[in-house]
Amino acid sequence: MKQKILAFALRVPRLARRVGAYGRGRLVAFGVLWRRSLQFRVTASTLALSSAVVFVLGMVLQNQIVTRLTDTKRQAAIAQTLQVVATAESQLVGLSDQDALPDRLQNVLKKITSTSSDDQRSGSSSAAGAFEPVLTSGGAGSPDSAGPIWKVPDGLQRFAEANQVAYQTHTVDDGGARTTYLIVGAPVASTGRPIQLYLLFPMTAEQNTASTVQNTLLVGGLVLLMLLAGISNIVTRQVVRPVRSAAAAAARFAGGELDERLPVTGEDDLSRLAVSYNEMAASIQRQIRQLEEFGTLQRRFTSDVSHELRTPLTTVRMAADVLHASREQFPAGLARSTELLVDELDRFEALLGDLLEISRLDAGVEELAAEPIDVRPTARRAVEQVRVLAGNAGSSVELDLPEEETVAEIDARRVERILRNLLANAVDHSEGKPVCLTLAANEQAVAITVRDFGVGLRPGEADLVFNRFWRADPSRNRRTGGTGLGLAISHEDTRLHGGVLEAWGAPGHGSCFRLTLPRRQGEPFEESPLPLVPPDSMPPNGRANIGSGADYGVTGLRLRKEDVG
Repeated sequence: MKQKILAFALRVPRLARRVGAYGRGRLVAFGVLWRRSLQFRVTASTLALSSAVVFVLGMVLQNQIVTRLTDTKRQAAIAQTLQVVATAESQLVGLSDQDALPDRLQNVLKKITSTSSDDQRSGSSSAAGAFEPVLTSGGAGSPDSAGPIWKVPDGLQRFAEANQVAYQTHTVDDGGARTTYLIVGAPVASTGRPIQLYLLFPMTAEQNTASTVQNTLLVGGLVLLMLLAGISNIVTRQVVRPVRSAAAAAARFAGGELDERLPVTGEDDLSRLAVSYNEMAASIQRQIRQLEEFGTLQRRFTSDVSHELRTPLTTVRMAADVLHASREQFPAGLARSTELLVDELDRFEALLGDLLEISRLDAGVEELAAEPIDVRPTARRAVEQVRVLAGNAGSSVELDLPEEETVAEIDARRVERILRNLLANAVDHSEGKPVCLTLAANEQAVAITVRDFGVGLRPGEADLVFNRFWRADPSRNRRTGGTGLGLAISHEDTRLHGGVLEAWGAPGHGSCFRLTLPRRQGEPFEESPLPLVPPDSMPPNGRANIGSGADYGVTGLRLRKEDVG
C-alpha cells in the first residue's frame, strides 16, 4: 500500500504539469482564434453580453415572482389566522382557572382542525392553504399546550405573548426532513388567561413553484443564448464572408494575379466596397504595366547602349594602347595625359561590364550554376584578388576560416564576385586599417562577414548601401576606382542564391557586411552562423541597438529565387 501511495505521489506532479500544459495550450489556441477570427470575436462578445443580460433579467424575474408568492402567502396566512383566532375565542368563552386548560385547548384544536378540513372539502379555503394549529398558555416548556409548540421559534413567541400579531419564516428539521413554514402568531383575548395561537403554513408549494420558475428561467435562458449565438454567427458571417473574399482577392492580387477582381452583387455597402476595390485594382494594374513597360525599355536602352559602346570603346582602347606604349617619347604633360586616358578607359570598360551584368540580372535571364563545393577556396581567391588594392591603400586583409571543409551549393563565380565587391568596398573605406573576412557554417547555412574599422556608416545609410551608384560621401575619392554598381550586383547575386545580404555600421566603429547563403538550394534557414554586429562594437549596456537609427544602422535583404526586381 505504501508503495502504491508513493508511486501515486510521484505521478501527481507529472499529471499537474500535463494538465497545466493542456490548459495553456487551450488558452493559447483561444487567443489565436480571438485575434484572427472576426466572426468568432463578434459571436463570443454577443454571447458574453447576452449572458450577462439574461442572468440579470432572470434574477430580477425570479426575485419578483418569489416576492409576489411570499407576499400573497403572508397576507392570506394573516387573514386565516385572524379567522381562526375568532373561532378559538368563541370556543374559549367562560374559561376559568378551575377548568382543565389542556383538555379545553385540545378540544379547541380539534374544532379548528375540523373547521379547516370542512373548508377544504367545500372548496372555500383561503389562499394560505393547509396549516397546523398550535395553542399554548405558557410557551414551549409549559404543559398547557396543544399542538407542535416546539416548531414555533422563541422570537415569535415573545411577540405573541406581548399581544402582537407577528409572523416568521422558519425551517424545521422533523425526523430528518427539513420543512419551511410560514408561522403566524396571535393572542387569544376572550379568556381570563393569556393564550397564544400559532398557525404553521408549509411553504412546500411555494418552494416547488419557485424551483419550477428557476428551472424554466434557466432552460429558457440557455435556449435564448443558443439562439442569440446562432443569430449573431449567421449575421456576422453575412458580413465576414465578403470581407474574407476581399482579403483573399487582395492576397492573390498582391501575389501577382493582377486580373483578380471582386464579384459585385446588389447595391449595399459591401457592393460599393467591391466596386471601389475593383477600380483601385484596375488603376494599380495599369500603373504596374506602365512601370513594367518603362523598366523594360530602360533595361533595353541600357543594354543596347552598352553593346553599342563596345565598338567605339575597342577602337579608342587600341589607340590609347598605342599612345600609352609610346608615352616615353612624349613630353611629360602629354605622357601623363596618356596614362590618365588608359586608367579612365579601364574604369569605363568595367562600368560597361557592370551595366551589362545589371541589365541581364534585371531582365531575369541570368541562371544560377550552383554545385556543392568547399567555400573556403572561393574566399581565398577573393582575398588574393584585392590584396594588391589593399596594399596600395595601406590596409591588410585578414582571413578567419574554419579548419574543416565547408561545403555548400553555390555558384562559385558569383560568390567570388560578391566577396570581391565587399572586400574592395571595405578596403576603400578602411582608412588604412585592417579588413577581416570570417567564414562560419551551421547545419543550414554558410555565413561570411567582411569587417572594416574605417569611417563606418551614419544612421540611415545602411538602408542605402545597396542602391545603384550610391556613395556615402560624394566628395570622397575612390581608391579602388569602383563603378558604384558592385554592391548592387552583389545584391542581385545574393537574390539568385536565395540568401541574405545585410549591412551594419556606426561612425567610429567601422562597418560589417554579412552574406548568409543556404547550404542546399531551395531549403530555408532560420539563423545565420555569424553575428551581424561585431562583439567589439557593442555599447556599454551590452545590447546592440540594431535598427534604431540612433547609433547603429542595419539593413537586411532576404531574397529568394522567385523574387524579381
